[in-house]
Parts: sequence; structure tokens; C-alpha cells
Amino acid sequence: MTDSIAAIRDAASNAKAWPFAEARDLVKRLDAANHDGEVLFETGYGPSGLPHIGTFGEVVRTSMVRHAFEVMTGAKTRLVCFSDDMDGLRKVPDNIPNGEAMQADLGLPLTAVRDPFGTHPSFGAHNNARLQAFLDGFGFEYEFVSSTDCYTSGRFDDGLRAVLAHYDKIMDIMLPTLGEERRATYSPFFPVCPDTGRVLQAKVIATHPDRDAITYLHPDSNAEIETSVTGGACKLQWKADWAMRWFVLGVDYEMAGKDLIESVRQSSKITRAIGGNPPIGISYELFLDSAGEKISKSKGNGLSVEEWLRYGSPESLALFMYAQPRRAKRLHFEVIPKTVDEYYQHRTKIAEQDESARLENPAWHIHAGVPEADGLPVSFTLLLNLASVCLAETPAVVWGYVSDYAPGVSAETHPELDRMIGYAVNYYQDMVRPHKTYRLPTADEAVQIETLAATIEALPADADAEAVQSAVYATGKDAGYENLRAWFQCLYEVLLGQFEGPRMGSFFALYGRAQSVALMRAALAGELAAGSFGSGDAA
Repeated sequence: MTDSIAAIRDAASNAKAWPFAEARDLVKRLDAANHDGEVLFETGYGPSGLPHIGTFGEVVRTSMVRHAFEVMTGAKTRLVCFSDDMDGLRKVPDNIPNGEAMQADLGLPLTAVRDPFGTHPSFGAHNNARLQAFLDGFGFEYEFVSSTDCYTSGRFDDGLRAVLAHYDKIMDIMLPTLGEERRATYSPFFPVCPDTGRVLQAKVIATHPDRDAITYLHPDSNAEIETSVTGGACKLQWKADWAMRWFVLGVDYEMAGKDLIESVRQSSKITRAIGGNPPIGISYELFLDSAGEKISKSKGNGLSVEEWLRYGSPESLALFMYAQPRRAKRLHFEVIPKTVDEYYQHRTKIAEQDESARLENPAWHIHAGVPEADGLPVSFTLLLNLASVCLAETPAVVWGYVSDYAPGVSAETHPELDRMIGYAVNYYQDMVRPHKTYRLPTADEAVQIETLAATIEALPADADAEAVQSAVYATGKDAGYENLRAWFQCLYEVLLGQFEGPRMGSFFALYGRAQSVALMRAALAGELAAGSFGSGDAA
């Protein structure tokens, strides 16, 4: 081991960032079990629907813990993305074509349900392909594992035998957690009907560990049927299935949402009952919408990965997932600009940090190491406000102002900035323009804005953004504002048509002093409130 690797591992062992805290807990688990082989991380996916922002969050967070563990220990690891694609189709999703035809497939394993899109052998195969394309698009390193393949190939057979051998113990674990009606028919085994192929919720009346079989009452005919539990003839109920998977695959780490805390608890008990050692993993909080309500697919109050990536970078989305996973966070469009700027602040700072500080920097976890320390010459928030004021229909409009503000900067020299300008224009067009409302200034405000315009006109030609900001500040103080927030609020509402805004000195410098003065005088003439002032007027 080189001195540099030893130094990094020493720093990692004391790092406070939550992925390292999780990695240390994993080391304790492995040490207690005398585990010295490959370490397996897992995430799970239910392919009854398409991959969503929660899928991304779980994989990116698990990948962060995995990398922290590798840096801390040097151990070999794998990440398995497991698809529960042998689950029976319980409900036809609302957001797919040809939904009526799929009603006939209710109860079938997802890998036996017709593909409504007509592109794959089954609905499960279609969604599995979408999942893998989704993960590949973000560059995740993982191994895909299908539940159907594991059941039908015999990979799960030893686990199924273990469940059968400890059937009574598992029933003792599960029955106290169920209601009276469900207790009457509960079994960890779901037989697959030999005639229809449907996954049955059937009452098991006898177990036969000596021949790997059970006897159940068919829910439709009430006939007594004996079936093998191996080779795909049965699948397991959710909590038993999760436990058996941990047992067979040897999963060491898997995180889950806070809504699954009880499921994790029961599955861990079942894992121990069949002779396994359950994994550890963080219980992360769920996302809230802008009103503080839980995000629900049925309500449609969430934010999709595709929507985030129209207005912000993948790295900013990873930062949102990194921050405080145990805290419920509001996930809505307004958080994107702030998160984009925070990402670049972390990325710029990392070049100046020592090794210990870098391990606490979110950018290190997002990039699995030290990224290039490229910052933006203009903040994303300023780009958004510039796009708004110049009514940008294309990135070229914004680039016209940016090139004047920072000579020599272009899309070719700063492709990262070009990418951010594209996001800013999208955000303005979709999120800002439909809601912009300019107001006329009051008589006193009109005097103050004219004073500010004259003051900015009188500044030396080489005055920078700080000098412009000082002029804005001094004008507000001289106007008698006890709280300058009210002065800035006036400028935002009168000049930008919004309730919040940027640091005005920086914005005026970016927009151009002459253009800014023209903007103020257009507001005084009522042109902004009337909608008769365009970006070309200022230019």
C-alpha cells in the first residue's frame, strides 16, 4: 500500500460525510461475521412501472456508499440492481397504451404480461430494458439480476428449500403483523397456477420439505393441489422474498425508504430464521412536494428525472440526493436553480481543499473522486434572470450578453457554461415566462429607480459588479428604506416581474449597464407592465 493510499484510507476512517458513516457501519457488520470476501450492495426495482426519481436516488446513494467503502477498505465490491419482475400484475398502470387489453393479464408474472408498447416480449422485459437504459445513461456500474431468471433457473432453489424447512418459524414471525382476515390465508409461498400461469394468493394446507413441495387450495376451484416450490413453480410473498434474496445472493448492504422500515424489520427476522445474516442500510426519508405533502404517483405531484434534466444537470440531481438523506425534502421545480449553483460552489472549492476536507465535499461523492475544478464565470441564478429579462427564445440570445460581460468566453471555450445556458432558457420558457407579472412603481419608487438609473450612468466606464452593487445599496439607503429587502423586492417586481431575484449589482453588470438603464426607464414609462418592451429595445 502506498503512502498516499494509506493517507486517504486514514482520512476516510474519520470522515463525517454520511456515506463514510454508512461504510464504517458496514465494516463493523463484516467484521462481526468474519466476512473477508467480495462485498455485495443491492438496490431493488419493481417493474410494474417505469424507473422514476426514487429509483435514481436509491442507486446513486448506494453507489456513493459503495465508493466510500472501497476507498476506506480497498475491498472488492459489486452492485446488483434486482428487478422483482416475477411479481403478479395487480393493477394496470394508468400511463400506458393499450391498457384495456392488459386487463386479461392481471395476476400473471410481469415477465408473462403482454408489452403494451409492442417492443419487447413482455411488460416486465420492456421495463427492465428501460431500467437498464436509465442506469446506463447515468454511467452507473452495476449488475442487473432478474427475479424471474433466478426463480426459473434454479438459482433460488436452495433459498426456497430453506424457507420451506423453516416454514413454521416464518409464520410465527409474520402472523402477528397481519390482520385477522389475512392471517386466515397467509403463506410465504405464492404458487404459480399450472393452468393459467397466474401467481396465486392461496391457502397452504400442508408442507412437504422431504420432496420440496406444498399443498394448497386453489382460490377458484378450492381443489387441493400439490406443487413443487422450486424451479419457478412458486414465488415468495414480498417480505419472505426479500429475505430469501438476501440469503441466496449474500447481500451485505441495501438501503430502503422510511416507509419500508417495518418490512426491513420482518425480512431481517426471516433472514435470520433461515440461517442468513441480513444486510445493513440507511432508512432514507421520502420526498415532499412544494406544499409539504408526500409525493404520490397517483396524485401526479412529483417531479420526474426527465423534468429535472430539462432544467438542471445530472450532477445537480445527484447533489440533491446526496444532501441529508434522512431528512424529508421538498422536491419541486424551484429547488433546481439553487441546487445547480450549490453544485458548482462545491466543485470549485474542492481544488483548494486538503484530502480530509475533500472527503466531506459532496462533489467528491458525486464524481467518485476529485473532479476538475471548473466553475461557471456566471452563476446559474444570474443566467436564469438574464434569460428572463432578455426574453430568451434561444441560448444565442443569452450568449450575446454573456460574451459582452466576459470577453473571450464562448460556447466552444466553455461548453459547461453553454450547457447551463440551455437549461436556463428551458427554465425561463417553461417555469418563469408563464408567471411573470410586472407591476408599476409607486410615485416614490419611480423617483428612486430614476435616481438609481442616473447613478449607474454616472459610474466610471471600468466600474465592476461590486461598484454597481454599491450604487444599488446606497440608493436604497438614501431613499430611507429601513430594511433594504423592501428596496430589492421593489426592483425584482418592477424590473424583473418576479418576487425573488439575483444580487442586482451582478445582474446589472451581466445584462450591461446601458441595457439596465434602458430597462429601468422602460419600467418608469410603463412599458414593462404593458408588455411592450422587448430584449431588442434594451440592446
